[in-house]
Amino acid sequence: MDLSLNEHQTMLKNAAASFMERECPKNVLLQLDKHETGAPPELWHKIAELGWLGMLIPAQYGGSGSSFFDAAVFNRGASLDRLGQFYARAIVASGLPFDMLFGPAYKGILLVAAVAIALARGVDGRPGRDLAFAFNRKEAKDHGEGGRVIGAPLAGRVLIVDDVMTAGTAVRESVDIIRAAGANPVGVAISLDRMERGEGALSAVQEVEQRFGMPVVAIATLEDLMHHLREAPEFGQNMRAIREYLQRYGAAPHA
Repeated sequence: MDLSLNEHQTMLKNAAASFMERECPKNVLLQLDKHETGAPPELWHKIAELGWLGMLIPAQYGGSGSSFFDAAVFNRGASLDRLGQFYARAIVASGLPFDMLFGPAYKGILLVAAVAIALARGVDGRPGRDLAFAFNRKEAKDHGEGGRVIGAPLAGRVLIVDDVMTAGTAVRESVDIIRAAGANPVGVAISLDRMERGEGALSAVQEVEQRFGMPVVAIATLEDLMHHLREAPEFGQNMRAIREYLQRYGAAPHA
């Protein structure tokens, strides 16, 4: 399997790295937590103008219809560092008690490491927490260290860290792995809640919360993105497309 980046993905990676270095230096990140909407509208506008808000929205609904692999090419150290800080801020703000972190393969591996580093540094002046973390292999290894779980032994209250949630499959697999080790999954942290229906009328996030009795913490929801788009008339076409998308795939009607 060839996992190298194609020309388009390489350009996207470089553009993302350049944008983060230019628009989100450390002093800006420190101010985001104080902003009532999490980030100033002008920053959301710049991100929207680049087309990134619609990367995982199908093209027929105004998005770019990009793959998850395209969305994962934000793989420069600086951008991953900042993403870890956003996760850490959302996790700390939730007040959720937990003892360690777990990242489901494959993107969860990078994310859980970034979040562990961000939490160890501390968030918005709060003391850091040096937490253990682990992740899994897709298939068990029968030689060397063996097994499916790599990193710290799973124990105590475990917070799962992943990117987005669609069907909740990765969460179910993670819960099984954590419980099989005798630990207790207590929550999930994701970057974006797309507010899509799961297997029934509830959203995938709501189904996970109901099925496993644990909260899902998101850096942002699709409703958050819509809030910022409403304030920008130039993105009216995008708003109409997202509304149509949510009416068709969303867990509940959206204004």
